[in-house]
Amino acid sequence: MGRWRVRFLWLGLAMAMVASAFANLHASAKQDQPPGPDRAALVTVDYTSYDWWLTNWEDNSVACELFVDHEGSPTYNEIYKSCGEELYQSWAFTKPCESFSYCEGYYLHFVDSAPASRTVGVSLPAVQIWLTLKGCDLVSYTNVCIQPPLLVITAEEPLPNENILKIEGMLNGEPFICKAECELPLSDTNDEDGIELDFWAYSSYGDSSEPFHAKIRVVILDDTLPGERTWYVDVLSSQWTGSPTASCSQTWESFPPIYGVPAWLTTPVDANGLASDIPYSYLARNLIIQGLVDVSNCPDSGFLVSGQASICGLEAAQPQVEQWQNRFDEQIYTVAGESGIPAQLLKNLFSRESQFWPGIGTEGPEAGLGQLTLNGADTTLLWNASFYSQYCPLVLDVSVCQKPYALLKPAFQELLQSALVRSVNAFCGDCPYGLDLEQANSSVRTFAETLQANCEQTGHIVQNTFKAAPGLVSDYDDLWRFTLVNYNAGSGCLILALQDTRKAGEPVDWLHVSAHLTPVCKGAKDYVSDISR
Repeated sequence: MGRWRVRFLWLGLAMAMVASAFANLHASAKQDQPPGPDRAALVTVDYTSYDWWLTNWEDNSVACELFVDHEGSPTYNEIYKSCGEELYQSWAFTKPCESFSYCEGYYLHFVDSAPASRTVGVSLPAVQIWLTLKGCDLVSYTNVCIQPPLLVITAEEPLPNENILKIEGMLNGEPFICKAECELPLSDTNDEDGIELDFWAYSSYGDSSEPFHAKIRVVILDDTLPGERTWYVDVLSSQWTGSPTASCSQTWESFPPIYGVPAWLTTPVDANGLASDIPYSYLARNLIIQGLVDVSNCPDSGFLVSGQASICGLEAAQPQVEQWQNRFDEQIYTVAGESGIPAQLLKNLFSRESQFWPGIGTEGPEAGLGQLTLNGADTTLLWNASFYSQYCPLVLDVSVCQKPYALLKPAFQELLQSALVRSVNAFCGDCPYGLDLEQANSSVRTFAETLQANCEQTGHIVQNTFKAAPGLVSDYDDLWRFTLVNYNAGSGCLILALQDTRKAGEPVDWLHVSAHLTPVCKGAKDYVSDISR
């Protein structure tokens, strides 16, 4: 991994408001934005109250009484809040009392526990609203329909005795209203910027759902059998519940190529589709060193003077090389299905970075299958908030992890970075082959999260540079190439290349952006070429 980590036409959507076919669909002259969810209730909860005294060693006087709702001693925060800073400081710096004849400071004394109850405010579940398609099949992240497709909007009311009153929205600037489920016909347009859909639902409770947004592409092709047509439909929305969308497409607001993504951005139908038989020299060298290859027939013992595997060593190692490079395929396939990051992209990345030998790199402090660095870990934790919220409590106190990563003290950030790099480093002197293969397998998920973080950061960089959604600036494939530059060479390299491309007034594609990589960043060009082959 690098040093920093750091068209068809876009289509619109035309909706025919055909009263005879859709009696429950009505246009309105004007629609106000919905109020959003407004649901709260007061409930009484039972719990056990634990009574504690903060007591003076000198005369056993009670300086502070505090009540907590959990077993065990009060936490530092609870003492601070209940007793104030001065008493907290005095208690915190009280030394253990070795002689009961005379002690200084304060100690905690448990008094009693008793049943208690309290009234608390709780948020009630809000109205939910979903998008899906009717009558279409998924082909390489694109919904293919052999008849005019219908966009289905469904609202759900989770509260008993309440119901959905109506669904409203704006489609390409035109308002619409329908009941608790809408079926909107879709047709092709030639709007390069695509079509925008905003939608929400009202409840008898007196509030509404959140207002949600979607981008929809519909392409009609006549290149099938004579007289037949095919509709290609893509939907980008957080409320989409249909077939999976191409990875990062929603982040970038970028639709994938209409005929499907290139092979390096796909996930095969099963793990067998990831099998490869590349003669990796670095992998062969490590397998020979670990005694996994019989090189007794090699006059040079399988090595060149430089320490690399010789031709004889490579030939002897090839069966083991082929077996080893496919040993992580099942895990890669599983993680791809769960994370959305393409399986072939993950495998190609590991191929380039480590040749599937997940230890410490030879060119610097880089670790694991994807050669993670401290700066790469920083990118992962900063730009993948959901991953940070799950990972941080494994390393630091939960109270510390309540803050976003960017607001942590540098010392805490460095602890997290180091821990994350160690977690993907499978080097193990006491393990067979010198590797902890269980740890190597678990690290695949971390590298998928790292790619997701780089995808987020890349989208942010493109948005800031061109003041437009990434999908309106460049193609889906090239946005992934920019992401690989960010992963390998760092955000500084990507920012400079994009800025120079903008200043030159050139198309924002890989051909032109890669030409603007500075000399120190040029290596990223071959890196991207290798992974995207």
